[in-house]
Amino acid sequence: MSAYLLLLAALLSRVVPHPGWYGFTAVGGSLLYFGARRNWREMLAPLVALGLVDYYLTTHVYAYAFHWQDFAITWGWYAAAVVLGRILLAQKVSAVRVAAAAVLGPTSFFLVSNYSVWLGSHYAGGMYAPGLGGLLTCLVAGLPFYGRDVLSTGLVLTLAFGVPAAVRRLQEGRTFAGQRSL
Repeated sequence: MSAYLLLLAALLSRVVPHPGWYGFTAVGGSLLYFGARRNWREMLAPLVALGLVDYYLTTHVYAYAFHWQDFAITWGWYAAAVVLGRILLAQKVSAVRVAAAAVLGPTSFFLVSNYSVWLGSHYAGGMYAPGLGGLLTCLVAGLPFYGRDVLSTGLVLTLAFGVPAAVRRLQEGRTFAGQRSL
């Protein structure tokens, strides 16, 4: 149930305007958590839900024409993030694994999405120059978004995995203390 609630938070973080939150989105963290906590049969749910939000934002909020090809990279990353969560966090959860997911998820999206942007706009007269210099310029332009994504994903994963672990520890401590005093 908590994976679906986190998915709902991710959808809302994309749709509801929140200008004072500096680009916070729960998408990366929710996909990683969903992969860690739900079975393979359910993995299509977050991909379809986020795809529908992408469609809604493109056509209704930004008033652009929708071309699914423009989203293939993003949707592929959504699937990869779910798989990454499954690989890193489904069997064993530790602070190191959560931290690795919090860095690998946003880093993979940063690299894939910025490379895709550069690839689509590095022609003569395009936004970025062909060659390594143009690619580096594109990557540097994406750094502010990357930093916010790492923070957002880290916060979501810390809350999603840390709060239940802290509650369990607190309950175990109370149980142990109660048994010892008898």
